[in-house]
Amino acid sequence: MKRILLTVEYDGTAYAGWQRQINGLAVQQVLEEALSSACGHPVSVTGASRTDAGVHALDQKVHFDTDCPIPPDKYPFVLNTMLPPDIRVLEGREVPESFHARFLTSGKIYTYRIWNARHGSAMRRNTHWHIPVPLDEKPVREALLTLPGSHDFAAFQAAGGTAKTTVRTLRSAELSVSGNEWTLTVSGDAFLYNMVRIIAGTVAEIGLGRLCPDAFTRAFDTLDRLALGMTAPAHGLELTKVFYPDQAFTDPASLRWHEEETTCSD
Repeated sequence: MKRILLTVEYDGTAYAGWQRQINGLAVQQVLEEALSSACGHPVSVTGASRTDAGVHALDQKVHFDTDCPIPPDKYPFVLNTMLPPDIRVLEGREVPESFHARFLTSGKIYTYRIWNARHGSAMRRNTHWHIPVPLDEKPVREALLTLPGSHDFAAFQAAGGTAKTTVRTLRSAELSVSGNEWTLTVSGDAFLYNMVRIIAGTVAEIGLGRLCPDAFTRAFDTLDRLALGMTAPAHGLELTKVFYPDQAFTDPASLRWHEEETTCSD
């Protein structure tokens, strides 16, 4: 048996999230069905991030085990003829048998997009949160300066989170504004349940003047979810990049596994 790592891109609009479930069609189910057909045996995959319904991904990482003779680098060519156009496999490679797509991640980048214009955009309706009232950029930038570093993010998770610890390290939290488009990019070692969407919702409420720029600081001090804004809609969120230490591809057994709650569930 070989362990294969795939890089998968998807538009999450039509799916009930990444993780296979009873009450809706998930990206995982569609990918597993294609892989099972291509390999000639049942295939179960493990993803780096369990994205929620409507969330998109540019760099979802997925591993699975198979004795299928398909060369690892040929999986994109085989699977993309079988998958719907809103799911694409971009890369395939063989990894050590102890590699784990979820538990060996060393960091992720998430992007959240807002369309701040009086009228919504037909072309961006599935990828941007439409906010029709003008947002004030200055207090948002001031607030984002308080996010990077190691903090107890207990206030930044939605109900249902099961993380053993709520301490996380954010490497950066940056805002780019181009015309009507606001792009929030957050990089960190790991994320709590709905954490980036709560950050995005708080950004919006700071920009609308409903919360002060010290909202994040107050949430760190009080650990109170009510100190922050709403949970932003899922469709504005994108899993942009997943990182692994180099050792994950050479000697993964020597690395310490970790378990995290993902942003959208990540």
